[in-house]
Amino acid sequence: MTLGIRDWLALDALPGLGPARLAPLMRRWREEDDLHWPQGWLAALPATLAQPLRLWLEHPARSPLTASVDAAIAWEAEDPRHHLLHPGHPAWPDLLDQLPDPPSVIWAKGDLEVLARPAMAIVGTRRPTREGQDNAMRFARDLVERGYCIVSGMALGIDGAAQRAALQAGGATIGVLGCGVDVIYPPRHASLYRELLAGQGLLLSEHPPDTRAHPRFFPRRNRLITGLAQGVLVVEAAEKSGSLVSARLALEQDREVFAIPGSIHNPQSTGCLRLIRQGEAALVRDVDDMLADLAPWQLPVSAPTTGREEDQRLAGGRSQPSTASRSAPNVAPDSPLLAALTDAPTPVDLLVELTGQSVAELQLGLLELELDGWVAQTTGGWVRRGR
Repeated sequence: MTLGIRDWLALDALPGLGPARLAPLMRRWREEDDLHWPQGWLAALPATLAQPLRLWLEHPARSPLTASVDAAIAWEAEDPRHHLLHPGHPAWPDLLDQLPDPPSVIWAKGDLEVLARPAMAIVGTRRPTREGQDNAMRFARDLVERGYCIVSGMALGIDGAAQRAALQAGGATIGVLGCGVDVIYPPRHASLYRELLAGQGLLLSEHPPDTRAHPRFFPRRNRLITGLAQGVLVVEAAEKSGSLVSARLALEQDREVFAIPGSIHNPQSTGCLRLIRQGEAALVRDVDDMLADLAPWQLPVSAPTTGREEDQRLAGGRSQPSTASRSAPNVAPDSPLLAALTDAPTPVDLLVELTGQSVAELQLGLLELELDGWVAQTTGGWVRRGR
């Protein structure tokens, strides 16, 4: 007998039956086909777990499991963006079956179609340097242009920068949470949360809706971030950080691990440098380096056609220039204003002195350079960005 969503929800709610204890039963059920539902499961479970499960199966009205099962079913029904994923669901990611402790139920909110795309996890410090943040955004944009979905944890720093860049590039992203999918955490990412749900985004969690974030949830969340992806890119990470835990999990899951090298003087690069030095991660300079190592996965290297592009084709083949064709050239413009800027923040009053331009002229010039990606405003003034 096949397990339905209510059965998986009951197993998920069963006290004392976590993913680690459930994993061998799921493997027997999936691979050996010798664990029939429900009698085979009841026989395989210890009496302390079999008894409450039997009560739910035979007398659901008397079972305390029924309330949580009914609440989950009601949550899914209240919004078309709400989904309950489980083994056997059409959108269930097959890569999760490779985990030593896969989840039994995942609460999902957003666009399920993004699960069909090849995925790359991007992780890193919550306190990135400007270069680290730029790298996260650049790699995310380049990956979505190749058809990849970006997976991360919606954390401050590298995670959020990569996911926001993926959305801004018209790509897809999956946020794996250490709280319920209806909880915005961290609160500073409320706008990213809304952008993700408004675009090609999906939020996933092992925890029921309204579950508040807790430190003990995040290590387990990390295994799903890497488990959903073909590889993980560590952008910046200190010597002891959650990103290195994600890298270790990816290695255990037989995923590709990539790291961007940084300065030996940057504390946020020490973790990446250690991964590279120990041979645990491939040093990458750009997405082409990653794709070379991912060749055995035989993934697509071009972005799927978007709905807008399909509409233009049907309208007669007329299309607007792509974002790439409209972007500014990579050659720095011959601008006295750009020449006056460095990595150190420079206030506007000093730029007036250095360039001889008026404040109005400076503001217009800075706006144009910012739109083209050459400068950025930070605390203390304006800085020149690398391209």
